[in-house]
Amino acid sequence: MEQSSDTGLQDRIRERAHQLWEQSGRPDGREDEFWYQAEREVRESDELHDEATAAPPTILPG
Repeated sequence: MEQSSDTGLQDRIRERAHQLWEQSGRPDGREDEFWYQAEREVRESDELHDEATAAPPTILPG
């Protein structure tokens, strides 16, 4: 299961990096820049999603 999750993450990063590359006019030699930016964006999005969908903390009566 972990491997398919990693594969999905890599695919999402690759897709976002490609979008960033195209938006910048398809420059040569900046693959790493787009990859790292895409990785950062995808991971931040995942974290925000996890926070937004997490169950609220349980508060025990006092």
